[in-house]
Amino acid sequence: MPNIYSLNRCRTGFVRGSMLCFALLACHYGHAESRPYRDAAEITASMAQQQTITGTVQNATTGDPLSGVTVNVKGEDVATQTDGAGNFEIAAEIGDVLQIRFIGFSTQEITVRGTTVQVRLTSDEEILDEVVVVGYGTQRRKEITSAVASVKEEDFNRGGMRNPMELVQGKVAGLNITRAQGSNPNSATNIQLRGMASMKGTNSPLIVIDGIPGGNLDLVKQGDIESIDVLKDGSAAAIYGTRGNGGVILVTTKKGKAGTPQFEYLTYGQTEVVNRRPSMLNATQFREKVVDGLNRPSYDLGSDTDLYNELINKNNFSHFHNFIASGGGENSTYRASFNYEQAQGIAKSNSKDQFGGRINFNQTGLNDRLTLSANIAANFSKADLLGGRKDDDSENVPDFEQAVQRNPTAPIYGEDGSFYQTQEFNNYNPMSRLAHRLNDRNQQTFSGDARLKYQILEELSVSAFGSYVRDNWNDRQYRSTEDWDQRLNSDYQGMAYAYKRNELNWTKTFESTIDYNKTFNDLHTITGLLGYSYQYATAEWFDMSNNGFTTDGFLDWNFGSGTALTNDQLPRPTMGSFKEDNTLIAFFGRVNYNYADKYFITAILRREGSSRFGVNNKWGNFPAVSAGWNISNEEFFTNKEVVNDLKLRVGYGVTGNQGIPNYLSLITLGTGGVYPQGGVYYQTYGLSRNPNPDLRWEQKAETNIGVDFGLFNNRLTGALDVYHRKTSDLLYEYRAQQPSYGQSTIWYNVGEVVNKGIELQLSGSPIRNDNVHWQIDFTGNYQQNELTKLSSDVFQSDYLEFGGLPSPGNLGSAIRLEEGGEIGSFYGKRFAGYDDAGKWLFYKADGSTAHAGDMNNDDLTYIGNGVPKFQASLGNRVSYKGFDLTVFLRGKFKYDILNTADMFFGNKKWLPNNVLESAFGKHDQLDDDPQYSDYYLENGSFVKIDNVTLGYNVSLKSEHVRNLYVYLTARNLATITSYSGLDPELQDTGFDAGIDSRGFYPRTQSWSFGVNIGF
Repeated sequence: MPNIYSLNRCRTGFVRGSMLCFALLACHYGHAESRPYRDAAEITASMAQQQTITGTVQNATTGDPLSGVTVNVKGEDVATQTDGAGNFEIAAEIGDVLQIRFIGFSTQEITVRGTTVQVRLTSDEEILDEVVVVGYGTQRRKEITSAVASVKEEDFNRGGMRNPMELVQGKVAGLNITRAQGSNPNSATNIQLRGMASMKGTNSPLIVIDGIPGGNLDLVKQGDIESIDVLKDGSAAAIYGTRGNGGVILVTTKKGKAGTPQFEYLTYGQTEVVNRRPSMLNATQFREKVVDGLNRPSYDLGSDTDLYNELINKNNFSHFHNFIASGGGENSTYRASFNYEQAQGIAKSNSKDQFGGRINFNQTGLNDRLTLSANIAANFSKADLLGGRKDDDSENVPDFEQAVQRNPTAPIYGEDGSFYQTQEFNNYNPMSRLAHRLNDRNQQTFSGDARLKYQILEELSVSAFGSYVRDNWNDRQYRSTEDWDQRLNSDYQGMAYAYKRNELNWTKTFESTIDYNKTFNDLHTITGLLGYSYQYATAEWFDMSNNGFTTDGFLDWNFGSGTALTNDQLPRPTMGSFKEDNTLIAFFGRVNYNYADKYFITAILRREGSSRFGVNNKWGNFPAVSAGWNISNEEFFTNKEVVNDLKLRVGYGVTGNQGIPNYLSLITLGTGGVYPQGGVYYQTYGLSRNPNPDLRWEQKAETNIGVDFGLFNNRLTGALDVYHRKTSDLLYEYRAQQPSYGQSTIWYNVGEVVNKGIELQLSGSPIRNDNVHWQIDFTGNYQQNELTKLSSDVFQSDYLEFGGLPSPGNLGSAIRLEEGGEIGSFYGKRFAGYDDAGKWLFYKADGSTAHAGDMNNDDLTYIGNGVPKFQASLGNRVSYKGFDLTVFLRGKFKYDILNTADMFFGNKKWLPNNVLESAFGKHDQLDDDPQYSDYYLENGSFVKIDNVTLGYNVSLKSEHVRNLYVYLTARNLATITSYSGLDPELQDTGFDAGIDSRGFYPRTQSWSFGVNIGF
């Protein structure tokens, strides 16, 4: 049966009760608006007397009066129309609801409070004329012919977001945004659009920030983003050529506006609590079931320790501040923001402090023909990486693995006050690690860009854009003389260890464009774009380690004092450095044609060269064409009162993927042994990589068919897209023929992947009047990913394996991918039960059963898939006067999860380490070593109550305070799922999707209180 879990029963009850209240509240509003007000309550005779209500209806944008507008009393057969001056009269009672309807404008409902009303209607054209950012420019929404989604600031998710992309999580159909480590402030956010498209190349979308391709998301903060636009299909992304395979995400920051200087202050504070903890045995249960139940008295170490609780930072508090100043005059505008954030994780020694700012300046001159726009942004951060991840910087979290498996009767400290260490398999004391180690990162990120645009003619302009992005960080690690790994009987002989690394990445970009825009005879509009792009990127790093430090007094700030430099009985010091670079050059163009706002055609061609490819394939062409037909603008289309907007879109585009390591096509040198000559030993060098002059980009051809629609005076709008993507020439490292090749492997273009899916996006307003506005937003998508080709006549590979399982047991890989198979497929044994001794039984290929030792490769088969087939989200926003309530739900469906924690910790063979309660419950019959099979695959489908926000716009009458908005946000309130693990939302954007790691970062509920003030 599905279960709903949260922090505890009390909080679960509160969540359920609150959600029930929200549902009842929404139902109440819907019911109240379904009948005249006077039917809902008894009205006194004096108020019930009909009066003549007079009013005026105007265009909200222009202020012009609107004639012919229909005004009726809701629920009554009473109606009138406005005259040429926009005026009307109608008989109504106090409390009646007036409906004001006019084709091309959004319907309004106004409750009668007096004898006069003033109505301002918003044109539906404002929605269609909304500006959407596309590659190297903008377009009106009604002109878009590709699959493009746009999310404005007012629709962003609220609360404390660790990454800007979380602002649109669940807001764009087909865009998968996942944080595999939950709210860990130092973990990555995985982003994937429309499924996997590469085996070795980049699978994430290209991020473009204010025109900078590959912009750094650390430089954009909450409160500084105006919109996030997503180019989903090939016909939209082709303008970015070899970087468009994974789609393109365009982030546009806010700019200054002319007028009175304004100040803004945005802040929030946030605290987190553990959502659900693993059900391992506590000390009492361990003694009952293991020490006494299994007669293992030596396992009782005399204490009662809740190690999981010890690792939790229960006093965590995160806060964010952004102070903004903006303004300007007729020819110059500016906007400057300065931010500070302190983010604390739920784990101890797991935090990130950062500060920075962003400055935008715009100026026009030369009779408004010359425009300069410039941005400068910087971010400085210090992260404590010790808690929440390994020292080797991997995503696994062994501290919390210890919290499950460490004997709960083992003390934290020994009798002498030192940390107590247990000696069982895979054991260490994580509290000792936190006390005796350092793992810090200091990072500085900078971005500067400027655009100069000159309007040669009214219809012709030229522009030049340049940017520089620099990202530099310094890592430091230190293990003290008191650390367990440095103990006297270790290789380090009781002395300390230190490590440092410096890494620098920087990118220079220059782009120049010519833009043309001309309308002929008020019917034909042609816009054109020609451009040139140059981007050069380089990366370099240096690292070193040393040991043999006899004192902790200097930590890692006196590397030369490490005696390992001279004592060859200690582990050897290390030193390394590296530098690489790559260049992209492109010529591109785009033409848009619009006939009478009925027919639209867009054509794109980009020719791009990359230094990463072989000498025979440096350049590639990336064409695209798309068309749109606005059916609702045709004269024969007469049903506009029901269907206000209907547009058909068809697009085809080719994009590439150059997201691979540098120099793969070239001969590179590596170090070998040493060669003695004249009594001196010289370092030798030799071939380290086979060359491939034919190496080329992976190429995706995508067809997209879409429909945009607006119904019932645009009370319901949406888009439906169907796509088919075929990515060919996939790069993989194949076995090379020898001796003709010097090395055993070579990179070659062979494979092919097909992605197909359906996406639906809906927005509706069931209630919209002067007091209540209820907005509903839905996104949903279905996707299928299939590897259709893996081998060629020359380069062969039977299958690929992913998801290597941890020790002990040498269980191999959990996922296999072969030609004709779906990406993310689990491959293993089929569970057939236990024998009388509690030993595993599995099905063989012929249907018989056998023990684990009698199984062979022919008996293995596909047993499940870890990639969700369906994803969906549902957002509700109800506004009542100054209040607004947002309830956002999100889910993923039809996929499997491999519960590796249960596989190992739910097995009594893991003793004398601690085990989960399931070892003596669900798996009590089992008495055998851990084995990988479909026995541990579970249904991963879930629905999360992901975000609930209650806000209030405080009404102020102040000369100094423009607006004041306060809000309370709760995130990850509850999860509805049948999965028995901690959280069903896992890493699902790679080839190892659906594997729940033994080492986990606790998932949390977060509660934040925020204030936005305008001065």
